[in-house]
Amino acid sequence: MAFLTWILFVLVFINPVLGVRHERWSLEKKGLKLQASEDLVTDLPGQPNVGFRHYAGYINVNEKNGRALFYWFYEAWDRSNEKPLVLWLNGGPGCSSVGYGATQEIGPFIVDANGRGLKFNPYAWNKEANIIFLESPVGVGFSYSNTSTDYDILGDDFTANDSYAFLQKWFAKFPSYINRTFYIAGESYAGKYVPELAEVIYDRNNENSLFINLKGFMLGNPETSDGEDWRGMVDYAWSHAVVSDETHKIIDQNCDFHSNDTWSNEDCTQAVDELLKQYKEIDIYSLYTSVCMNNSMTSDDKSIQVMFSTSSKMMPRIMGGYDPCLDNYAHVFYNRADVQKALHVSNGRHLKNWSICNNTVFTEWSESKPSVIPIYKKLIAAGLRIWVYSGDTDGRVPVLSTRYSLSALGLRITRAWRPWYHQKEVSGWLQEYEGLTFATFRGAGHAVPIFKPSNSLAFFASFLAGEAPPFER
Repeated sequence: MAFLTWILFVLVFINPVLGVRHERWSLEKKGLKLQASEDLVTDLPGQPNVGFRHYAGYINVNEKNGRALFYWFYEAWDRSNEKPLVLWLNGGPGCSSVGYGATQEIGPFIVDANGRGLKFNPYAWNKEANIIFLESPVGVGFSYSNTSTDYDILGDDFTANDSYAFLQKWFAKFPSYINRTFYIAGESYAGKYVPELAEVIYDRNNENSLFINLKGFMLGNPETSDGEDWRGMVDYAWSHAVVSDETHKIIDQNCDFHSNDTWSNEDCTQAVDELLKQYKEIDIYSLYTSVCMNNSMTSDDKSIQVMFSTSSKMMPRIMGGYDPCLDNYAHVFYNRADVQKALHVSNGRHLKNWSICNNTVFTEWSESKPSVIPIYKKLIAAGLRIWVYSGDTDGRVPVLSTRYSLSALGLRITRAWRPWYHQKEVSGWLQEYEGLTFATFRGAGHAVPIFKPSNSLAFFASFLAGEAPPFER
């Protein structure tokens, strides 16, 4: 018996440190029986040698309709059995958490130039936590449905319910994580996805036998409340010299972004169209950096720029995020036969057509909550840890939009506005409210970890610890 215990110890604790990635195992919740894991990634092309396991594959969230979501799970760099579990979501709606979060921002492997290989990310967030990247909803990335009508009803509630179904089945596949401290994080339109999913988890924890140990969520440059997001976008564009005084004045006098009738005002719509026109000239996600000038990119490879007409009563959507050209590299890499086979999405012969953002999902989105502020209030009262951060050079969901939205919460300030530091430099400014922490990242665009990788990793670690980042050099 002692010998069998020693063998198990070697398999579970020693092999990962040595970088052995070929064993297929997982621990069942009861007993120590080893079982095969079909999702273990063992031969990802160009992968740097690491000492942690990672898994990729499908979770079927609806057997009847054949609805399956693709995930990529990275164990923590070390001591994975001690560290929390985090679900990362990107937005769009219609953009891939694998293509953005995992590939360009916080994953351990960043796609190299021209999609030929991978390079190690020294600031990967799995140094602090076990992380799941989920492509959600169906139609995003590798995720799919065998029932075409599913694509006609995509929306916020649909996505939250499917993401919850994913978590239920994911924990059944990885039962050793079922009692682990759990957080959700994301950016952009995930500003709606994340609170909506958190609310579903919170409500169903009181109803179902499965208890998810949700402790909080963290959001970067998040869409929060359409009215406040619009107002912040307009004021930010004016204050950063993107639009003229005249255009800003017309919008200020004619647009009531909290009214459903505002788009019937022709002066308002024309002035807003002028604002959006000016943003097409630069990178709305990063005002002071270059745009990609790679002429070899196809229209599918570029950050797809699609705007809902102002008559839609929704925020304008410009798909994607900071490029320049990284989107193209991801497109090349994830459409390679050997990559798809390694990630268990195809047999290497019949390939899936992967794109970083799905324009169809985006344009046919059927339901979007105008505001998640009521969900914030509910979950703050429930005691969840909520941190929000903003890169201050983003024009898409600018820092002003977030500040207006947080102001609408009416929270009491517990620690005043002040700078926070990383490596003895001012990284941004931070303010603590009763139930919420807000921070800025100085000089960062929409996808903060791309611009400030070391700072964002340190901030993430502070969030997990529940401790504010340093206030002194």
